[in-house]
Amino acid sequence: MSLIQASLIDKPQRISILGSTGSIGKSTLDVVSRHPERFSVQALSAHTRVDELFEQCVRFKPEVAVVGSEESAQRLQDLCREKNLSITIDHGPKALEQVADSERTDIVVAAIVGAAGLLSTLAAANAGKRLLLANKESLVMSGELLMHAAKCSGALIMPVDSEHNAIFQSLPSGTSGVNTEGIVKILLTASGGPFRQFTLEQLRVVTVQQALKHPNWVMGPKISIDSATLMNKGLEVIEACQLFAVSPDDIDVVVHPESIIHSMVSYKDGSVIAQMGRPDMRTPIAHALAWPERIDSGVEPLDFLKVSGLHFEAPDMHRFPLLRLAFEAQREGGTAPTVLNAANEVAVDAFLTGDVAFLQLAEVVEQTLSRSKISPTSDLSTIISADEHARVIARELVQSFA
Repeated sequence: MSLIQASLIDKPQRISILGSTGSIGKSTLDVVSRHPERFSVQALSAHTRVDELFEQCVRFKPEVAVVGSEESAQRLQDLCREKNLSITIDHGPKALEQVADSERTDIVVAAIVGAAGLLSTLAAANAGKRLLLANKESLVMSGELLMHAAKCSGALIMPVDSEHNAIFQSLPSGTSGVNTEGIVKILLTASGGPFRQFTLEQLRVVTVQQALKHPNWVMGPKISIDSATLMNKGLEVIEACQLFAVSPDDIDVVVHPESIIHSMVSYKDGSVIAQMGRPDMRTPIAHALAWPERIDSGVEPLDFLKVSGLHFEAPDMHRFPLLRLAFEAQREGGTAPTVLNAANEVAVDAFLTGDVAFLQLAEVVEQTLSRSKISPTSDLSTIISADEHARVIARELVQSFA
């Protein structure tokens, strides 16, 4: 079957990628490079990977590049001068916000990991951009504010996480987004991570190197650790509640080791609609970039004759308590998800540096939640204050474990 459809765009869309040297950023640039008639790169950013960012600047020639520090900016400036690249170089959080709400940007890819991506993501939403959201922490910390900002400005938030993108594709949609009428459950799939079959005794002695080796996906260190603890899935539960205006009771997590089905939606009439494909982030990125059209992502089609089987099981919240804590935080509401996220970021950093053991990650998060005052998320200052206070508590707990 051949279907020829006129493009919905009349000129290339200008893209700013916040976090371009990470796995999402690199995958986005790969998709963009396949469609020079549709997309141009307006801005790129990295925190400390100056050499990688410079290589991207040489290839894609953005108008703006942003790095984390003045020192990094000077180094990037020197490298660009050697190549006679005329690029505006800036640094720091404010520069990221300026890129996100610039009139010269049509699409913002929010791919900065952690709370560091919050303010620039909010800036893009307030400016009415098409926002490709890979920074799940923004929704976890300030979901109500972010979704309200998008509603007021007319911004279109397109989820890039494979699971949320799959849910988006499995729900009825129109030009204004999706609706959840007639659904019974959102089924959020999880690979189970590298320790799906480990006993508690085995989990006590896992190493950082083991935790970084995800069986199906290539991801950065923080997300890889979150996947190993199932916190990544917990954050995705909170994210799904905000994106699709549902409650935690409307969501079931299903462990699916093959990562072929990326998520499903169950309907009242007994139907279950699933989005399937190879575990490659270029698929949801291409979908989010071009929606409601479809474009080539560079991903090979799924060959069903080579799929050995599809398996499903319930997650074990006893061995992986961070998933339980995420459900509880979302049910509690207010700043509880903000505290959960902040404590987890501190705990993951400590695990990566060898200061806490794998099973102590959940202890840090649970004790931080129990010691924190949970308040309504009435404004951004409340959220930032809760985040900062939770990090102080979490760091004290990490020190007590040492």
